[in-house]
Amino acid sequence: MKSLPNRPDIAHLKRQAKELLADFRNGAPDAIARIAEALPAAAGRNRRTVARLDLRLHDTQSCIAREYGFLSWADLKTYVDVRRAQDTDPDALATAFCRLVYAGDIAGGMDRPQPNAAARLLADRAELKEAVEKNPWIACAIGSVALVRRKTEADPSWVNRPGGPLNLPPLVAATQSSLLRVTDYRDRLHQTVDLLLAAGADPNQAVGNRWPPASVETPSRDHMLSALYGAAGVNHDPDLTRRLLAAGADPNDKESLYHSLDAPACTRLLLEVGAVVTGTGALYRALDRDDLETLKLLLSHAAGAAELKGGKLLFRAIRRRRSAAHIEALLAAGVDPEARTQDGISAYTLSMRYGLQDVAEVLQRAGVTDGLGDEELFVAACASGDEDAARRIQARRPDLPKMLGEAQLKLLPELAEAGCDGPVALMVDLGWPVNVRGGDWNASALNHAVFRGNGPLARHLLAHGASWTEEHGYDDNVCGTLSWASMNRPVEDGDWVACAEALLDYGMPGALRDPENPDRVVVAGAHKRFSEDVTTFLLEHQAVAST
Repeated sequence: MKSLPNRPDIAHLKRQAKELLADFRNGAPDAIARIAEALPAAAGRNRRTVARLDLRLHDTQSCIAREYGFLSWADLKTYVDVRRAQDTDPDALATAFCRLVYAGDIAGGMDRPQPNAAARLLADRAELKEAVEKNPWIACAIGSVALVRRKTEADPSWVNRPGGPLNLPPLVAATQSSLLRVTDYRDRLHQTVDLLLAAGADPNQAVGNRWPPASVETPSRDHMLSALYGAAGVNHDPDLTRRLLAAGADPNDKESLYHSLDAPACTRLLLEVGAVVTGTGALYRALDRDDLETLKLLLSHAAGAAELKGGKLLFRAIRRRRSAAHIEALLAAGVDPEARTQDGISAYTLSMRYGLQDVAEVLQRAGVTDGLGDEELFVAACASGDEDAARRIQARRPDLPKMLGEAQLKLLPELAEAGCDGPVALMVDLGWPVNVRGGDWNASALNHAVFRGNGPLARHLLAHGASWTEEHGYDDNVCGTLSWASMNRPVEDGDWVACAEALLDYGMPGALRDPENPDRVVVAGAHKRFSEDVTTFLLEHQAVAST
């Protein structure tokens, strides 16, 4: 592992990544060897195969980060930024460290925790270790058992008193700590929780949510985040969840069950001690995830729940394109197969609209069916990707898709959101209006394609009249979508550089450096932040266009 200099410079590290990418593209054996050794996407491949990889700047940045012992470029950049900004102020360094350990709902802000960067910072900075020795609440965040024990013995009431840089109760400080996900800290944090509980810490300690507009100084009074939520819903730690429940933590804290679904072992523990399913939204979230067994588990504890009445769960399952087995589970639990939407649409027709023939067959067996006219048959053919059937219907009904209703037209963005690229491409080929908005965040198909980093689909939509100016429900346009998605990478294999290239080719203005902030650029007068590779591409494109 390479060592960083005493005062690392992110600009220098960026140049290293760019140079590595240039060397790799030029076929330099040393560059290929470094990629093969450090880049996860190259793992297990021979050098000849690695040399043919189509790498982007974010790939070589990942390689550089791993060579310095970090799991990601984001961790490396955050580490460097914090280290340089807080170099001479131990208290500020301790606060910055805590903001790496906790998510924005605890630390205040919108950032995700970065436990690996936090662990590296703690290992490298002696003054941070000294600050921890003076602050027992930070000691709870890192599992410093000896310090917590000394503090508890000296002042037993401390275990229920909030404090530290983020004003957290000790048990919340420990269970919400993202360092639980780092192997070297997990056992120590478990011991810390055991020690606090044995000393009388209230297992139901909680703090108000600090997401903006709330803050550390003025947390929400209506939205509380418990120690149990930290264990089961944030860090998904079944052992810690079991400890807290055994100590009397309330499983009905309005957060833990809903967020535990990413770790079904925690979900089972909560249900075993009486977590109530109804009213939590857990059933709806279970349908957002393709996890049939967890859905069945929740349904088995939801007998008589209000959510089982009517058809909302059934309609949610169809819109999320869940399987026939999911539908069968809902019907077996008592969901009404004959329910209709507010527009009077049956579940059978809705399933056909989404191209789910197997789901429609389940509903038919339950006695639900509709006679479908040309419009619904056309929509069903498009949604299932049956081009021949769609074109046959369009031949006798050339007014389609123009004559479709609003709910039918919204299928385009909804299917784009779901990743149904083939049906979406077919729809626009057949004349579907491309700028219709829909899906969870009321966005156009182009917004959804760019969000997923799907360059080919974005280009196809643009070629059929889509525009980078199309807005979405968060009051921004496709450029804003590219900004957020390239920074946060919501899907693993997204290619946001390809999306940027397509947008530029179809009219989005180029980018200029923001004179007020080196981390931002200006596009059409708006100040934006993009990932390093997208930023580099936008600026290089503008430089070429200006020559």
